[in-house]
Amino acid sequence: MKTSDFKTPIDVSLNRYEGLARVAIVGRPNVGKSTLVNRLVGRKVALVDDRPGVTRDRKEVLAKIGNLHFFLVDTAGFEVGTEQDDLTNRMWQQTEIAIEMADIVLFVMDSISGLTTADEELADMLRRSQKPVIVLANKIDAKKAHLGATEAYSLGFGEPLKTSGSHGDGIRDLFDALMQEITKLDKETEPSEEEDDRIRIAIIGRPNAGKSTLINRLIGEDRLLTGPEAGITRDSISLPVSWEGHKFEVYDTAGLRKRARVHEGLEKLAVGDTLNAIKYAHVVVLMMDEDNAFEKQDIQLADLAVREGRALVLAVSKWDNIEDSQKARAKFMQDVEENMPQVKGVPLVTVSGMTGLGIKAMLKKVVEVHETWNKRIPTADLNRWLSEMLDIHQPPLVQGRRLKIRYMTQIKARPPTFVAFAQKADDVPKAYERYLVNGLRRDFDMEAVPIRFRFKKGHNPYKK
Repeated sequence: MKTSDFKTPIDVSLNRYEGLARVAIVGRPNVGKSTLVNRLVGRKVALVDDRPGVTRDRKEVLAKIGNLHFFLVDTAGFEVGTEQDDLTNRMWQQTEIAIEMADIVLFVMDSISGLTTADEELADMLRRSQKPVIVLANKIDAKKAHLGATEAYSLGFGEPLKTSGSHGDGIRDLFDALMQEITKLDKETEPSEEEDDRIRIAIIGRPNAGKSTLINRLIGEDRLLTGPEAGITRDSISLPVSWEGHKFEVYDTAGLRKRARVHEGLEKLAVGDTLNAIKYAHVVVLMMDEDNAFEKQDIQLADLAVREGRALVLAVSKWDNIEDSQKARAKFMQDVEENMPQVKGVPLVTVSGMTGLGIKAMLKKVVEVHETWNKRIPTADLNRWLSEMLDIHQPPLVQGRRLKIRYMTQIKARPPTFVAFAQKADDVPKAYERYLVNGLRRDFDMEAVPIRFRFKKGHNPYKK
């Protein structure tokens, strides 16, 4: 197996929320934890479905009630697996870590069904942790829910708060309880750092492409669930990372299968979460398994990232399995040229989440394409360039008259977007537009990012 001298570039975990209380939310499956998380965060950050066990990884988000900010950790439901190494037990290990790292624990029980044996087992564990615990008797808006809520007194954590994640009941009481505990802990109530200039990276790909394994290697811990089962990741999980002075927010996403194979409602939710991560990202890293890279689904995912205007990096994973790496890389580069003409010069890196091979190269390419994605070209430089391009290859004739392109300007970056003004803007052929876009890529070093270009009818402001 090929190895790497890659060292974790991490500055991970809570640096941007340093000083805030860390609050873990725990409970059995389907008691409404993720609905409460969405209520406290103020937007849909956690997948919600009627079936139990939707949440798998622990999801860390900034939450607030009024002027009280805290770091909230959503966790998988408390279940006991049948084998020591099965997926359920791996999920619960992540929950145990969340409890261990928490300052305060929100213990959510279902006030409709009342206490169960699993609730009592979880309560025993929380007592041993010696963490401050606030019990939430959730779903209090349902009929006969108050009977179940009364049983929560027997847990020994004081008066339970009657809440409804769906309707917002009890949130004021939760504010008072959290403020009291956070004051005792002498924690901050506002984040010390605003949302900063982190480069947002969405790691996407088909199921089992090695996305979570790569991110675990990147941060130096088994933070995300991995395994032979396809489709382990459901929620998009974000993790802050820094490397050589650059700050990143890395998003692990659910694997995307062909649309025809996505039937289950929960998988559709996971797909929607991944698509949102792509839209929110600055740079998309498309991971492909070395065994079956550049299949139709990979090409469609690359096309999706480009249509959304994201900078793109291609990563072939599991490179530690390759015997003749030079020959294999040459083949993959040829595949890029043949299958992805929509982004000329898109970078290709070869990586291994198991050994760390290629991770530095991947981060370097992410920084490079992000700089290109943010590039702005002065209008004067653009119009000197346009004049030269028009001299080299004049616009075509339309109805016997030569098209006149007056001037051009860049109206935005992220991605670079240009407007050229012409008398008959609608008549400019697509082929001539491609000629100008390819020239921009070549002459202004703008490979690997989408370029938006359109013609508009208008007057030349420089005429006088």
